Amino acid sequence: MSTRTLVLCKPDAVERGLVGEIIRRLETKSLRLVAVELRQIDADLAGKHYEEHREKPFFGELVAFITRSPLVAMVIEGGPDTWSVVRAMMGATNPREAAPGTIRGDLALETGENLVHGSDGVESAAREIKLFFPEISVA
Repeated sequence: MSTRTLVLCKPDAVERGLVGEIIRRLETKSLRLVAVELRQIDADLAGKHYEEHREKPFFGELVAFITRSPLVAMVIEGGPDTWSVVRAMMGATNPREAAPGTIRGDLALETGENLVHGSDGVESAAREIKLFFPEISVA
């Protein structure tokens, strides 16, 4: 069974011209793009996306970063547990701890600007896909 997940190429990835490389890596892994859109998100959508971090001291920084310039939102489809494949390809949140060969390990510079977001489970994938692509079926 094929599942879907949300991937965001964050503003730093767009600004640094790395979106094509990130998509190339996903497609090379035999993951398929279901939807792709370059968009500028507002603070309301950013707040909903980062809802689980609302009470944390870095919440404002997250919102400011993700809304500072356009990002590329994608729905990715693959085999079972697409979200876990994407997360492994992304690497650790802190690029200094991310393994070589991962997106963050090879391309990211710092934790605050780590290029990509990927849903961290089936439930978050469903919630995030509905936020960014309400017209797309989760399954």
